Amino acid sequence: MNKLEFSSIWVYLSATPLLGLTLTLAAYLSAYALYRRSGYNPLLNPVAISVSLLILLLLATDTRYDDYFDGAQFVHFLLGPATVALAVPLYQQLGRLRALLIPIVVSVFTGICVAAVSAVTSAWLLGASPATLLSLAPKSVTAPVAMGIAERIGGLPSLTAVLVVSTGIIGAIAGFRIFALLGITDDSIKGIAIGVTSHGIGTARAFQASPEAGAFAGLAMALSAVGSALLLPWLTAVLGFGR
Repeated sequence: MNKLEFSSIWVYLSATPLLGLTLTLAAYLSAYALYRRSGYNPLLNPVAISVSLLILLLLATDTRYDDYFDGAQFVHFLLGPATVALAVPLYQQLGRLRALLIPIVVSVFTGICVAAVSAVTSAWLLGASPATLLSLAPKSVTAPVAMGIAERIGGLPSLTAVLVVSTGIIGAIAGFRIFALLGITDDSIKGIAIGVTSHGIGTARAFQASPEAGAFAGLAMALSAVGSALLLPWLTAVLGFGR
């Protein structure tokens, strides 16, 4: 097949909305196969690999993101049901959840404050612009909520989306190694820490570790989203960065 024929076929396919969905699924399945063959090496996180593959493909074919998203939005839609489905493993841990409710709430709200203040302060000391600082504040929250918070406090939602994905990938790669170095063995503690700091991507990694870690990560992710929406506008204003 010559270059002209390939170009003609690509133009035809790119006009089909389902192309974005097909490319997304193919990229993730390929990345996950590589991840599994590597013995689940965290450095080969399937989200990071599949995102990189899609970026390279879009750049190589000069495809606009909006055209790609026409098909990929079906995956985006399924994020809602997938998040709700996290209630099932959480229900299975209901007894332990009741016993740890107060420590969990305190840990989550402490984590929200530490994540936001540490990121914003570090970036401020390095000379980041006000818009960048405000975009950084919700970096540990699940993407739809984080983008809404960024827009509310004066940040850049598009930049926040990139920071959120990057934070999740880093947490999924490094989180459990850090737990091992610190000697943390309790799966509920691991899950809460990952859920607060690395949202959905970290929660997926937590489920690979154990159902208990995944359940508590899902709970922490949800509480972090609610708590961040309430706390971050006030917190950034107190720090002098908000509107």
